[in-house]
Amino acid sequence: MLQTKPSFQNFAEYLAYDDGTDCLYELFNGELIKVPPESGLNVEIANFLFAMFLPIVGHRRIRGNGLELEVRGEPKNRYPDLTILREEHLQQLVRRNTIRLSIAPPLLVVEVVSPGELQHDRDYVAKRQQYQDVGIPEYWLIDPEQQRVTVLELQNGLYSEIGQFQESDRILSPNFPELSLTADQVLTAGE
Repeated sequence: MLQTKPSFQNFAEYLAYDDGTDCLYELFNGELIKVPPESGLNVEIANFLFAMFLPIVGHRRIRGNGLELEVRGEPKNRYPDLTILREEHLQQLVRRNTIRLSIAPPLLVVEVVSPGELQHDRDYVAKRQQYQDVGIPEYWLIDPEQQRVTVLELQNGLYSEIGQFQESDRILSPNFPELSLTADQVLTAGE
């Protein structure tokens, strides 16, 4: 028997779908695209940042790769490597770990750039535009290949670059000034 792929008219239909697995999907033009697993280095960097943000915001307000973020454009959703939530998100995410367009955006989204031109363009161009569009106040791009951390801040609806940090540069976070990290610490996952 031939199985047909599910197709969705809108994001609400997609949210009601359950294929019985723990797979993550992006919704692209009504079709499900399976999200591949992250590289070991990406996970290590995200875990290191989780530990660094822990004393600042507490464990409930930090989410790893499983947090789903509804965005405009294609695909209709993203799974950032690390997200810092607002306090009000905790109740809103009890049933499903999805931040909808109808609620306030998270405070910070972090993406660890995977190698390759496609991944570079996805994180530096497509995701940047989508995260800017939904009003995320701060966006970090951690690029192990380029050995830099780029911090963007939303100002008047557009991302402005706070800085590109390399080696022993202290990363400046507009929303978390108490965070004390260098680019090297982040890029090596605290080795």
